[in-house]
Amino acid sequence: MNFKLTEEQRAFCDAVRAFAEKHLRDGARARAHDPGYPWDVARLMAAQGLLGITIPEEHGGQGGTLMDAVLAIETIASVCPRSADVVQAGNFGAIRVLAQFASPEQRERLLRPLLEPSRLIAVGMTEPDAGSAVTELRTSATPDGEGFRINGSKIFTTHGRHADMLLAYVRFGPGMGGIGSVIIERDTPGFSYGKPSKFLSGEEWVPMFFDNVYVAPGNVLLGPGGFKKQIAGFNVERIGNTARSLALGRYAFEVAREHAQTRRQFGRLLCEFQGLQWKFADMKIKLDAAQLLLYRAAAGADAGLPSADETAIAKAWCNQVGFDCASEAMQVMGGAGYSDDSLVEYCFRRTRGWMIAGGSIEIMKNRIAEGVFGRSFPQRAGD
Repeated sequence: MNFKLTEEQRAFCDAVRAFAEKHLRDGARARAHDPGYPWDVARLMAAQGLLGITIPEEHGGQGGTLMDAVLAIETIASVCPRSADVVQAGNFGAIRVLAQFASPEQRERLLRPLLEPSRLIAVGMTEPDAGSAVTELRTSATPDGEGFRINGSKIFTTHGRHADMLLAYVRFGPGMGGIGSVIIERDTPGFSYGKPSKFLSGEEWVPMFFDNVYVAPGNVLLGPGGFKKQIAGFNVERIGNTARSLALGRYAFEVAREHAQTRRQFGRLLCEFQGLQWKFADMKIKLDAAQLLLYRAAAGADAGLPSADETAIAKAWCNQVGFDCASEAMQVMGGAGYSDDSLVEYCFRRTRGWMIAGGSIEIMKNRIAEGVFGRSFPQRAGD
């Protein structure tokens, strides 16, 4: 399989890099330490055609491929790591689920504002007693006339504090078959927020509470039986997490590489010490291997053959490699890398979170093992 970029892909990367150099290099550090959502960047990206890359043109998107979106994340992150989150939010996760499963009316009313962008959507999956075991969620959807009443809570929701809409996983009935999803808009009566908290990355999250929140039928995305469709799509959405992990690890590697070529100790450049040469060789091997696994997963999904195994392998390895490279880069740079004057420490903190978010490395390994042995291994006691 040939993973060399086509002429068209190279031209796309060149255009994205020129955009990033012009609009994003200045202020990259300030953005990394700002917990708010960078709306100014989102509007610039929308004008550049970097939101909705994989969404069909008839739905307001660009009609591109998953590989295009991956390349956009990698290229943007090489200049401004924080801005890669905007590419993620505008191309993966809830926005793609909405584009894939929404009705024509929902696409016009809910999807188009996300692409402008005048609104932001987040995914509400995790609950206090339902993390990796997402099928144990308790947030309920009880029929009320033509709509539903939602009761429950969500935690650890990325962009939750800033989002106008929440794609909430809810339980219409018992078992896996009873799980589906609804769109809950920010100002809906009964929808409230708890005290803000911070992740290690600096991002803020808030617990969300639903107290008899009414959801009209037009805001039901997938009713009972929708869980398998959502999770099948979520396997592909993990590619966005995977791409950012790798991209930030590579960013840290490049900063440390430049440091090693200019910083002197004991009268020699750091890059002249064999111990550090081996560190950079190890990082290079890991980064290249991770990129091939990422591209394999994205290319397979673009070909209509999305593989849960390939996605899990790519995510597990890219998560680990991104973090390892950020950690080693910080070690190479010493105090300069540990200081928040450098974005290397930011990359270290962000990549650590992605080893948990979107399916932990351990859950990915469970999925990989199922592929190895050709059978499922239920984790729930008694199964």
